[in-house]
Amino acid sequence: MKSRWVLLIDTVDKVGLIHLITGVLHQHNINIDLNSEYVDKARNLFFMRSEIEGAFDAEAVLSQLHQIIPSAHVELKPVAKKNIVVLVTKESHAIGDLLIKHQFDALNANLLAVIGNHDVLQSLVEKFDIPFHHVSHEDLSRAQHEAAVQAVIAQYQPDYLVLAKYMRILSPQFVGAHADKIINIHHSFLPAFIGANPYKQAFERGVKIIGATAHFVNNDLDEGPIICQKVIPVDHSDSWQQMASKGRDVERSVLANALQLVFADQVFVSGNKTVVL
Repeated sequence: MKSRWVLLIDTVDKVGLIHLITGVLHQHNINIDLNSEYVDKARNLFFMRSEIEGAFDAEAVLSQLHQIIPSAHVELKPVAKKNIVVLVTKESHAIGDLLIKHQFDALNANLLAVIGNHDVLQSLVEKFDIPFHHVSHEDLSRAQHEAAVQAVIAQYQPDYLVLAKYMRILSPQFVGAHADKIINIHHSFLPAFIGANPYKQAFERGVKIIGATAHFVNNDLDEGPIICQKVIPVDHSDSWQQMASKGRDVERSVLANALQLVFADQVFVSGNKTVVL
């Protein structure tokens, strides 16, 4: 029975890679529906994303690809919705947008649960028949709180964690347990104005644009590989509160765009950068 997959390959660039890869696919009678490649000449790296279709043994294809390009990172992913768990604190705009998109099957994901370190958003989440887990951080060390959050996450085994305005700094241990699988929306056009109150920082600096950044989380605060960004104009007449209000619309848009790319397996993480094909 035919099935649809996404093939992802990144490796050191060399002559003939596309010929080698497509030769393997041809041997297994695999049809390429869509193909994209990119060569990072500065780092001599090759990236390839192919949407493929056929009746084939996935393990045999992967094995043969590893034989012809042994240094490559190769993934073969079935075309399917991703399973996600969302972490929140108190702000409703990001999670509200995700809940609506999920309700109308526009998220390309199964939103399995929401975890909040406050219970402010519980009633909103439960209106959409999504489980909400209140895991309070009060009277707990960061390690204790993260262990409790991890225990909830383990119940669902998600493909990705989404931080929808989750206002807690994650430990290296937590991030390491979900490497390249945590997506954050930051209310600033990174790398400017990292940390708390970026709109107030931007106002005090007299900026003429504000924006938002969706990125993968690593152990450097707000400095993980950037997936998607967007800016809008502002001027001297905007207070920092007005900037924040305008910024919330940008945050929703940027997070939605980033998740669309990630859930479609279009994003490669390469060092502290991303390649989007």
